[in-house]
Amino acid sequence: MTDDPTWTFSADAEVYAEAAEAWLLRDPVRNTAVLTVLRSVRSGQFSEDPLMGWFTEGGSVVGAMIHTAPYPLLLGVVPLHAMPSLVSELIALDRSLPGVRGPVEQAEAFARAWWEPERDRSSERLYRLGSLVPPTVPGSARTAVAGDAPLAVQWLREYQVEADVDVATDPTPVVSARINRNELVWWEDGGRPVALAGVSVPIAGMSRVGPVYTPPAFRRSGYGSAVTHAVTRKALDEGATEVLLFTDLANARSNSVYQALGFEPVADYVAIRFH
Repeated sequence: MTDDPTWTFSADAEVYAEAAEAWLLRDPVRNTAVLTVLRSVRSGQFSEDPLMGWFTEGGSVVGAMIHTAPYPLLLGVVPLHAMPSLVSELIALDRSLPGVRGPVEQAEAFARAWWEPERDRSSERLYRLGSLVPPTVPGSARTAVAGDAPLAVQWLREYQVEADVDVATDPTPVVSARINRNELVWWEDGGRPVALAGVSVPIAGMSRVGPVYTPPAFRRSGYGSAVTHAVTRKALDEGATEVLLFTDLANARSNSVYQALGFEPVADYVAIRFH
């Protein structure tokens, strides 16, 4: 490692992990998004032109990012003074970015330095589980199996459209991978699925809930709360010591539901779109 402040990039997940994973794991809660995507890249997802970078200063890694097209650039808790040089490096690499996502200060600093103007943004809040509080909702949880894939894909497409995220991205590969890892859970009532949630297998003791989707016809019955509780309980049973989730700050109802389950706010994040 050079002692000069330097960004280094690789398309190889193992090279990236060897350099940056220890730094990411110093704060797995705030770096949850980057760690989760890194695991997906390692498992063969996002294999089309991934770009992973780490920032060294004084001979030590002090920041990291990851970009998997067509998603926004993901930032860890990178030093703010590293943003202009990151932008310069990405421009030199002719990297096209639809946007940037990360902790508010980091994402805003990157957007100010980026060459394209901001189109719009959405604000998120990261929550971590305190003490889990069970809701009282009719029905029961069931882990999704291979035969559930078509319905899960349909519901995730509906979620993408409603949340205005990743609309052009086919969720089929992600659904298949998550079913293989037992990461998708239905809430069923009367023998029919009424809500769906995902939860990641623990990474360094950390699991992340999401997405959570209840079709409009089944809302206002507590099913979203029930399936969130179910996947959170599943993560704890599988060894997670931290369970995290992101919420849209514009959705007051979901924020109140998650807090009622025992989730506590950690930090605010923002997703900024350039085009």
